[in-house]
Parts: sequence; structure tokens; C-alpha cells
Amino acid sequence: MSTNLTAPIVPAVEGQGTILVVDDDSATRRALRVTLSGMGFTVVEAARGEEALSLVRVTWFDAVLLDVDMPGMGGIEACRAIRHAIARLPILMLTVMDSEDDKVLALDAGADDYITKPFQLRELTARMRAAMRWSKMTDTQDAAVLRVSEIELDPARHTVKKAGKLIHLTPKEFELTHHLMTHAGRPIQHSRLLNTVWGEGYGNELEYLRTFMRQLRKKLEDDPANPKYLLTEAHVGYRFAEKV
Repeated sequence: MSTNLTAPIVPAVEGQGTILVVDDDSATRRALRVTLSGMGFTVVEAARGEEALSLVRVTWFDAVLLDVDMPGMGGIEACRAIRHAIARLPILMLTVMDSEDDKVLALDAGADDYITKPFQLRELTARMRAAMRWSKMTDTQDAAVLRVSEIELDPARHTVKKAGKLIHLTPKEFELTHHLMTHAGRPIQHSRLLNTVWGEGYGNELEYLRTFMRQLRKKLEDDPANPKYLLTEAHVGYRFAEKV
């Protein structure tokens, strides 16, 4: 098993949440179950994407750890199906592949995050908790509809429209757009965006942020190569245009 789970287990804290671990490798599932259970999480296991999809339809989960490479319904297909069934369920993809195309494929399928094997326990739990933050946002939080030119974002309904047409965004893409639009006209540092949207454990993953921005531009811009909404502030961060 390539997953590195040798870090000390944090003392158990009851009620951390219920996690669905989906991996065809029983050793990986067992290691994650022992580790996460020791931290106070309730862990449910699935060996196939089909099994995971059936479980999320009848059981409440706070997050899903989903392996990419599985027989039958692969991780990408399972992610897409789970996201369609449960719109706000945090999904983290576990993958041995680290190319940009693989990451984009996972994000397009609706994943909130991806973690490359082998990974450290501290990284796994930090990213999992960061993804879980989004699902716990209330519908009344920052409920005012945001509008910039043709772009309209409704926090309460978790929808984004462009010229009246609904645009499908993954949960993390929505949160990133929300934060940028809330501060439209003002540049936001890379580290602040990473900290706010993904959590305190983030701050230096610039290529990670760029991957998300490239995907957002494909969805929101007429010409992603010449954006008019999602602007780059050289050596600083990004800015959502105040007026277009």
C-alpha cells in the first residue's frame, strides 16, 4: 500500500462526522478506517463505485474519500454520479496520477479536492476538513444575490448564471467565485484565496489555484485566454472585475 499513514493519530474526538471511504484496495480502506476512527470519525467502507453510489442515496455522509482507479464504475464516473445525486456532499479524489489533465478531469467531475498518493495523514485530514467546511455553510449566510455585468451568483440557491443561463460549477468553483465576487474590484492575494476557500493548511499551492481558475474561466468567460471577469493581478493574486 503506497498511502503513508505513519503519522501519530490525533486523540479521538467524538462526533467529527461520518466518512465514506471508497477504494478497491482493502488494505487502504482498513488503514483509513483505523486512522480516521481513532480521530473520532465514523467510517463506512465501499469497494466499488456502484456500492458508494447506492450508499450515498440512503445514508448521510459528511465527506467521501474516493479512489480514482477502480474496476467497474471508476472513480471519475462515480464522482460525477455522486455529485449529481448529492449536490453539496464534499468529495475528495485519491489518485496516484499527478498530471494536470488528471486533476482537471477530477475537478470537472465535481470533486472538491484531489490528493495524490502517497500522502501524509496530516494533509489528508486538513484537506478533508477544509472540504467539509463548505457543506456546513447555511443557506442564509451572505444571502444577497451578487451581480457583475452578465454574471449573477445566488448564495442561497447556490446557483451561478451568465446572461440568464445557468452555469454548472463544482462546489469549490462556486465558493471561489463567491469569494471573488464578494470582493469585486479588489485584488485578493493567492494565499488569502487558498486560506479562505480551502482552509488554513493552504497558502503556497499556486499551481493548484491556477488549475481551478483555468476551469472557471472556461465556464464563465467568452474567451478564457482574454478574460474580462476573472482577472490576474501579476505577482499578487486574482480580481473579479467590478464593471465590464
